[in-house]
Amino acid sequence: MIKAEQVSKHFGKVKAVDGISFEVQEQENLILLGTSGCGKTTTLKMINRLIEPTSGNIFINGKNITDEKPEILRRSIGYVLQNNGLFPHYTVAENIAIVPQLLKWDKKRTEKRAAELMEKLHLSASYLNVYPNELSGGQQQRIGLARALISDPPVLLMDEPFGALDNVTRANIHKEFKALDELKRKTIIMVTHDVQEAFELGNRICLMDEGKIVQSGTPADLLFKPANKFVEDFLKDQRLQLEFKTVCLTDIWSLLPNQHHKIDALTLSADTSLWAALESFRFSNAETIHFSKEDKEVKTIDFEQLMSAFNQYKNKQA
Repeated sequence: MIKAEQVSKHFGKVKAVDGISFEVQEQENLILLGTSGCGKTTTLKMINRLIEPTSGNIFINGKNITDEKPEILRRSIGYVLQNNGLFPHYTVAENIAIVPQLLKWDKKRTEKRAAELMEKLHLSASYLNVYPNELSGGQQQRIGLARALISDPPVLLMDEPFGALDNVTRANIHKEFKALDELKRKTIIMVTHDVQEAFELGNRICLMDEGKIVQSGTPADLLFKPANKFVEDFLKDQRLQLEFKTVCLTDIWSLLPNQHHKIDALTLSADTSLWAALESFRFSNAETIHFSKEDKEVKTIDFEQLMSAFNQYKNKQA
């Protein structure tokens, strides 16, 4: 869906982005991860031509983005900013309706689509008539997302979309983000400096440094097959937690004992992450948990067996 070929952006003698190439498949969520100044936001802005590249080419659905007028290109791409980017003097309804007005939608179609998104984003329809400063930070960010999604664009660009939120609000929005059917149909590129967020939301991650892509791959690739010491050091402080969140029960299924006790116990899907499984042991005080696969195979596992299988899996990755 999106392809970058040797893209660079120079500001005078500073190489903000230095000859990067990557591809994003349809309905994939690619995370551009890195510290401030690594070039990730500049890369994002070149995709919708808010910044023009110094050299290289960017294609969306096989078409070079320079073959289209920037304003037309941007109408087909959703864009979510860190501080929501809502116009303070517009009501929520007016903010959401900006792109439909440019596309010359009739009022009834715009109102129907806005109401649909408000419901999906767990926002009261009464908020449509208020101004952004009357909403909480989390509500404002949901409105920013609704505005980006209203015209149902195939591509969504997100620049530190949850960076200004507190940890509790951010955790809740992450859950909604992963569950929202609207987003499962999109090709998404998201910029973040938050390692936990990148690993929780991304199908693949491009780790950037000094304008270059240091490594691109799945979260498991970066954890268990780091390209170099920079990647290792970047993830080092949060490594164990990241491993727990990245490894799912399906990954270690063959290493779990084949036993199923017909006792009353909590049942979880085998698609559950190791982190979620460990939290279930912690908060339910259960001695064993049933884990069930789609083919109906069930295993009854205790905490020690779960950790033993995880350690065997890690040893195999080394």
